[in-house]
Amino acid sequence: MGPHLDEIAKAVAPGSHALLIVDGAGWHGAKCLQVPDKITLVKLPPYSPELNPMENVWAYLRANKLAITVFDTYDEILDKCAQAWNFFANDPERISSITDREWARVT
Repeated sequence: MGPHLDEIAKAVAPGSHALLIVDGAGWHGAKCLQVPDKITLVKLPPYSPELNPMENVWAYLRANKLAITVFDTYDEILDKCAQAWNFFANDPERISSITDREWARVT
C-alpha cells in the first residue's frame, strides 16, 4: 500500500491535496503505513460496499475480463490480471461510468 500511495502522491498537483477513500482492508490502515503528506485517507464505514465505487470495478473485471478462465500457472494469472487492469485503467470514460454514484452528486 505504501508504494501505491507514493505513486498517487506523485500525481497530485503541486499545492493540491488528495482524499483517497479506502475500505476496511487491513493494509489500508496498517500501523506501519506511511501516508504521504499530500494524501488523506478517508475510511468507509464497515459493511458498506454501496459506498465503495471500487466494488463495481472488481465486479466489472471479474465479469468481463477474468470470467470463465482456467489458468495453468501462477504467471498466467498475473498476466491476465495485468491485462485486465491495464485495459480498464486506459479507459477513463469506462471508469467514470462504472464508478459513478448519481445519488452522491451535489446539485
